[in-house]
Amino acid sequence: MKIKYISIVFLGVSTLSYAQQIKDTLKESKIDEVAITGSRNKKRTVVNTPVPIDIIDIKQVSQSTGQVEVNQLLQFSAPSFNSNKQSGSDGADAVDPATLRGLGPDQTLLLLNGKRYHQSSLINLFGTKGRGNTGYDMNTIPIGAIKRVEVLRDGASAQYGSDAIAGVINVILNDRDKGFEGNLFTGMNLFKSPGNNDVVSDHKVDGTTFDFSGNLGTKIGSKGGFGNFTVEFMNKDYAIRNANPDLYTAPRQRFGDAKAQNIYFFGNIELPLSDGLKFYSRQGFSHRNTKAYAWTRSADADGNIPEIYPTGFNPIENTSITDFTFDNGLKFKVLDWDVDFYNAFGNNRFTYQIDNTINATLGIKSPTSFNAGGHSLLQNTTGFNAVKQFKVLEGLNIAFGSEFRYEKFDIIKGEEASYAMYDVNGNLVTASTPQNLLVTNPLSGNVRPGGSQGFPGYSTDIGKSRNNFAAYVDTELDVTKNWMVSIAGRFENYNDFGSTLNGKFATRYAITPQFAFRGSVSTGFRAPSLAQKYYSQQFTNFQGGQLVTIQLASNDSKIAGSLGIPQLKQETSVNGSAGFTFNTGKFTATVDGYYIQVKNRIVLTGYFAQADLPAEVQAENPFIDQVQFFSNAIDTRTKGVDLILSYTENLGSGKLTATLAGNYNDMEITKVNTSEQLAGKEDIYLSNREKAFILASAPKTKVNLNLNYKINKFNVNLQMVRFDKATLIGYDDTEQVYNPKVTTDISFGYEFCKNLNLTVGSKNLFNRYPTLQTTHVSDGNTEGGGIFDPVQMGFAGRQAFARLNFKF
Repeated sequence: MKIKYISIVFLGVSTLSYAQQIKDTLKESKIDEVAITGSRNKKRTVVNTPVPIDIIDIKQVSQSTGQVEVNQLLQFSAPSFNSNKQSGSDGADAVDPATLRGLGPDQTLLLLNGKRYHQSSLINLFGTKGRGNTGYDMNTIPIGAIKRVEVLRDGASAQYGSDAIAGVINVILNDRDKGFEGNLFTGMNLFKSPGNNDVVSDHKVDGTTFDFSGNLGTKIGSKGGFGNFTVEFMNKDYAIRNANPDLYTAPRQRFGDAKAQNIYFFGNIELPLSDGLKFYSRQGFSHRNTKAYAWTRSADADGNIPEIYPTGFNPIENTSITDFTFDNGLKFKVLDWDVDFYNAFGNNRFTYQIDNTINATLGIKSPTSFNAGGHSLLQNTTGFNAVKQFKVLEGLNIAFGSEFRYEKFDIIKGEEASYAMYDVNGNLVTASTPQNLLVTNPLSGNVRPGGSQGFPGYSTDIGKSRNNFAAYVDTELDVTKNWMVSIAGRFENYNDFGSTLNGKFATRYAITPQFAFRGSVSTGFRAPSLAQKYYSQQFTNFQGGQLVTIQLASNDSKIAGSLGIPQLKQETSVNGSAGFTFNTGKFTATVDGYYIQVKNRIVLTGYFAQADLPAEVQAENPFIDQVQFFSNAIDTRTKGVDLILSYTENLGSGKLTATLAGNYNDMEITKVNTSEQLAGKEDIYLSNREKAFILASAPKTKVNLNLNYKINKFNVNLQMVRFDKATLIGYDDTEQVYNPKVTTDISFGYEFCKNLNLTVGSKNLFNRYPTLQTTHVSDGNTEGGGIFDPVQMGFAGRQAFARLNFKF
């Protein structure tokens, strides 16, 4: 294919001249030979697609930053991508919820080498991102196994199916066929209070991180086959950030980043079997153990037994995540059609061991560690894609295919004492247990809560499954050399809620060789996840400093039915985008505006008091203070603009590359969909507090400036990211304002020889923290019970790091 001009924008670090970027990208990534995300045309490059796509060179970016996880790397590379570390958010402390263009974590589809990746089995219940949403755990994929990440910033349900309302992220695995590349990383947080000693930490140095990855490429056979294998190990210690006890009486003594240990193995194999027939296989295994602190139980708390914990205690949620991927397929030709037949299998298992805790109703006989159970999600997708090009006008590309997907969601029951309440005789408490037999706190006279403190176990085993069938057609026509149009359609049928049909139209017109217009309009959908339909859990939470027992009732439960909560149905969307690309060689610019209207978004409702329940249901659930549900509760409208500018210039004996990437995102809730039984309770169904959490899924603006200067064997990289103001609402209905913040990362790299490179630097050089929420820190008014909520850059502060890359 002859290329007269090209415009590629790399987000993040660039250590090559602009022309060299193009040359190396086409040579190494073979972008001109593979289908780019959002297009199944093998001759389409990223710059002549009608929708915006970011290509992020993971190796290049990771070498110059202090990030060792995919989510955090993208957080500081792609402006419309947002992901934050959580604290006090149960399972979400181990999985960073991620959003694209401010929508939910489950409204962005994740692909692995173009095949649908399985979701995490976790459903987010706390924190500020994705409340009530499931999502993908990108951190189950090691950075060392990734060649590049393609971020399609446009609705693509008509091409890829459910979840692609906000866009698609496609992770491309390494395919290098020779040599070994290793990476050693060490980093640590250098604690310093952001001001007036109002923040304290356990240590001057914490959050110590060690990461090792090794990637081996080898040829297989003599016909171009290869195997590429990655092993990676990461260990990260706690980074605790508390309010100064001399200034504030905080409800949590252990607020901050969790402790984590990750082990990975990933493989990517391709093997030609004969002329025109190729077998491929991708294997992935990861195991993550995370230890996160829950809310503090004081010495006189109803949930504490002073004889066991005289000064109170901090429960530890010891989570174990095991993730497995096994994709296999055959590529071959049938009547000049390129066919890809595949099976993609994935499983995510998430279990909880609660340590340093008690079941207060067992008194001094209570164990201090409990198996609380967990949840798992299995997904298996079998399908085929077929692609062929026709000589119609300047070229017609037709792709079609079909998929059959099976999903199974399980809740794993914990040991009895992890969820049960016992009476004074050690018997299980039921609705008929006499009041005088309940275990009470002699100090307060209140009934002691049952189950393991910090995270009560799951009380039932649940196993639910479903399947769906999908068929699609995706066409692209080059009407002239300057004008192309694309039309796609997809039909899906789910056995648990029905069918859906979606379409997409996109176009691109090159007005001049340097300037082109592009735009698209599409419909989209997202099927309710099995977790959203069947998840049920009773847990404790602190509201305004008070411990309350909350029942999250499943969508098909009697409690939900008593309040008229309808059965979950699909979310639907209308997406529109329009923009332009401009390229002069040294300078490139892309500007894309977007509009996303989503109806029947599934979120968690607010908390209904027990008094709101019918009398019969109250009698059956006497120890529940509040209930909440999953519901198609809201309609939203999102408008925004993505801007990416890139400039390369010779400066002295070296080269300077500058990239400015920004996102403006404005979301509004246009409708609250209450049931008839809850008429007049709209403010409870979705309170201002719950609305604020949804609207704070992304800062209104996020701007990333990256400067890289390379001279001979030395390079320096400077990155500044500005996070806009965010506003949440506390339990007492007061606003919690997080002012705009700018983080600065800097690194210095030196190439000792072709096979050895050292980078040292600092992440968050000037030690920026979110705005301290001190007014109500004494009563736990923030969602996590700490001094910040995770709405901007995280709360670990400054980190120093060193990274050694070597190969042979």
